[in-house]
Amino acid sequence: MMNSATNPALLKSNVRKWRWQRYVFTGLVINSAIWGATLFFLKVAKPTYISEWALNLPGSGPGVSVNLPDIGQASSSSSSPFGGPTQDPRANYQFIATSEVVLKQAAALAKIPVEKFGEPKVKLLDNTTIMTFQVTGGSPQEAQQKSLALYKALEKKLTLLRVEELAQRDQGVQSTLESARAKLAEAQQRFSAYKLASGLSFPGQVDNLSNNVEQLRRQRVEVIARQQQMGSRLQQLSASLKISPEQAASAFVLQSDQLFQQNLKDYSEASAMLSVLLSKWGENHPNVIKEKARQEAAQTAIADRGRSLLGSNLSPQMLGAIQITNEGSGRAGLFRDLVAAQAEYQGATAEANALNQQIMLLEARLSGLAQGQTILENLKRESQTAEAVFASTVAKLDLGKSDIFTAYPLIQMVQAPSLPETASAPQKSLVLAGAVVGSSFASGGLMLLWWRKRLIAIALKTKTPALPALAIDANLEGEKA
Repeated sequence: MMNSATNPALLKSNVRKWRWQRYVFTGLVINSAIWGATLFFLKVAKPTYISEWALNLPGSGPGVSVNLPDIGQASSSSSSPFGGPTQDPRANYQFIATSEVVLKQAAALAKIPVEKFGEPKVKLLDNTTIMTFQVTGGSPQEAQQKSLALYKALEKKLTLLRVEELAQRDQGVQSTLESARAKLAEAQQRFSAYKLASGLSFPGQVDNLSNNVEQLRRQRVEVIARQQQMGSRLQQLSASLKISPEQAASAFVLQSDQLFQQNLKDYSEASAMLSVLLSKWGENHPNVIKEKARQEAAQTAIADRGRSLLGSNLSPQMLGAIQITNEGSGRAGLFRDLVAAQAEYQGATAEANALNQQIMLLEARLSGLAQGQTILENLKRESQTAEAVFASTVAKLDLGKSDIFTAYPLIQMVQAPSLPETASAPQKSLVLAGAVVGSSFASGGLMLLWWRKRLIAIALKTKTPALPALAIDANLEGEKA
């Protein structure tokens, strides 16, 4: 019997059989490892559940406008948080929701370690104001509980940020408010001080004073007209009586004096008696001399009394006027009219002078008050402006305090955290499919290697020149075998 070591055909057959067994063994080992790992993973891996929920960030709220009568207007409008393509508050909220502070607080609310809480998956939906959240958990209840805890922690953090933002904003506005308050106090103090010093007690004082001056001017025109009328009548009466108004007035003064009238009566009687005696006797007759002495004594008494009453010597026109007034004739009435016209003329003249003086005083005061009113109106305008600025600042501050969602918009839960019904991982079908694919690739690779050896062997048999490289590889394999 021939030895296999000396038989080449038998040796070659044994080599092929050993190679085929080696590939089969290798394939079994690889597939066993793949399927063992797959089954072990499916058995050991803990299920993971995903709770999904969504938040909405509403747009800007309605603006607020406050009208303050006689002071000004204050308005407050909430600008949209989505101010431009590069400004999206959802990105800020995404950063805050995944920050360490929020995750720690959410873990504390969920009563689990922060390491096991994990980081939520946040997605921003394009062309909307909605952001979605995915939170994982070992059970449906845990995933939902972690989602609610994250939402509460996010809300609490946003509230804290809003309070801090309002405090910082209020601190900046307080300086402006104090400045406005100081300017208002200063403007009101200047207005009150000047109002007290200028004598302007009410707004229409200058107008009233101007109306008074105009009324006095009209009265002066009427009085001057009456004065001119009385002056014309006085001149007519004086020309008709050929006596001045002063002389006529002096005549009435002397007429009212009883002693002067008695002396005048004695003078008249002595003159009449002297005329009768002269008609009978000559000038040297004792009776004529006696009456003449009586007449001269009466005339001297008249002159002395007249000088005492009037302060000047009596003129012949004065004595004639006195005689006329004593007669009680029509000319006596003209004398009375002359004296009355003189009195009215003097009264009108005095009234006109008084009006002129009063008008001059009021015009001087009006000029000063008019200038003072201009300054006072400017000061009042400054005070009203300062008051409007202060009131507007206070109103804006109060309105700004009511709008707490300027920097951090309001969040609204549009989808509550879901309670997952099935686990999201591990997915058994996907894992098994992966194992099948891996096993197929491994088996296919080994089959290709085995077929490659046979192709090389066939090529060497036929001595195909196109496969030199395969021949070299085959020789190397043969030597190794």
